[in-house]
Amino acid sequence: MRLELIKRDNPSRALRFLSPLIGLALAVITGALMFAVLGKNPFEALYVYFVEPLTELWSIHELLIKASPLILMGAGLSVCYLSNNWNIGAEGQFIMGALAGSIFPVLFTDMGGPFILPLMMLFAIVGGALWAGIPALLKARFNTNEILVSLMLVYVAELILDYLVRGPWRSPHGMNFPESVRFPSFARLPELMPMDGRANWGFVIAVVVAIGIWVMLSRTLKGFEIRVLGTSPRAGRFAGFDAKKMVYFSFLLAGGCAGLAGIIEVSGAAAQLRPSISPGYGFAAIIVAFLGRLNPLGVIVAGLVLALTYLGGEAAQITLGLSDKVARVFQGSLLLFILACDTLIHYRIRLVRTPRSTGSTADA
Repeated sequence: MRLELIKRDNPSRALRFLSPLIGLALAVITGALMFAVLGKNPFEALYVYFVEPLTELWSIHELLIKASPLILMGAGLSVCYLSNNWNIGAEGQFIMGALAGSIFPVLFTDMGGPFILPLMMLFAIVGGALWAGIPALLKARFNTNEILVSLMLVYVAELILDYLVRGPWRSPHGMNFPESVRFPSFARLPELMPMDGRANWGFVIAVVVAIGIWVMLSRTLKGFEIRVLGTSPRAGRFAGFDAKKMVYFSFLLAGGCAGLAGIIEVSGAAAQLRPSISPGYGFAAIIVAFLGRLNPLGVIVAGLVLALTYLGGEAAQITLGLSDKVARVFQGSLLLFILACDTLIHYRIRLVRTPRSTGSTADA
């Protein structure tokens, strides 16, 4: 006995549009059941998780801070996934971008001026793109599995970060704590509204980049090439598109976005390097990309939703005494339900029975 997926002839357009909302609703229901199992009032817990973080101005600022890297990386990953290149290593590219961009405030402390911050961002983009270029090169030249390579490089990047902040880049004035020197004011992103909260111009940069990628995907020949190669590589070859060049393009673009997100994170709210500079933004960005339907405009909304789950998880820890793993469970269930909804909208399940003597099939 086995299950087969049979492609539907005419998938519902309405359901395709509603799929992210259905997945979100199912994830919320699952969250309510999880809270009940943990002995908490589901309605109170959901209020704390989704509404309470939006009731104060300072928490809105925190929401924008957390949404910025998710939007940037989600928009870049959308290009990868639309072109059928599976970059799972945005977390590592985020870290390497942060490291590359931090060279100036950490190693060249005597340098100053308004040109430092743009240079930091440029170095971060290059650093993230070069790290993403490793799985791209291996796939294009040797046909290696980009999922495994990009994922394993995440752990390499984490070890490099840990080594630097505990060793050569550790601040001599940090009381022996594993952290770099604090970035000077000229190496930090300015705040949007300094009197009201910590949100900085990183959110504006993220939105502008996402809109730029949307314009590229929807209004240019390169966007058409991405979609054709992602949907039908054979048709792309007939049209004269180069699949190997697309591997490089999509990975370098996604890596550059992740690297930019990294330097925005460390030059904004954090203002220094630590052994851990991300609570898993690179992996959550995968959920953001799919929740946004691989559309950069949808990614902006999805990034805000996922950022809310981080804030809600922190509020649940303080108010309800729940573990920080609750946010991870919710994010994982959200991705599961979105992918399940998309699959069942486009395919139907057929149960195939294979007895010893004769075989029979039945649709489910």
